[in-house]
Amino acid sequence: MTNTEASHQETVSVEISGCSPDDARVVFDVLSACFASDRDAGETPQQQDEARPMVWLSTYDIADSRTGNCPPAKLSASVQADVQGGYWAVNRFREALDEMFTVEETATASGDQERELHLLLGSR
Repeated sequence: MTNTEASHQETVSVEISGCSPDDARVVFDVLSACFASDRDAGETPQQQDEARPMVWLSTYDIADSRTGNCPPAKLSASVQADVQGGYWAVNRFREALDEMFTVEETATASGDQERELHLLLGSR
């Protein structure tokens, strides 16, 4: 890692919503194959309440990247993902997503030190 990379926030937080627990698991499994995560391997998202929408969260360390070998994902339906972190980390994460998913940016927000992306992920 270069000094300029080390001076940036190296983690992104990801919120997954608008999908089944199975599709959320697929997204987290594929992302965990490419980045160190706070999720345990094989951890399955749970649907706590059928009547209310669920949001599943995870954090990824972009500095510990294993991109280049990221498998494409097969989803049963589109998945909403909100990605938030420093500019450097979000940009690298966004590039990696293109290897695994079809990605549509639905909105972005930028601040002094952080960037947020609202994405729609599909099967690659």
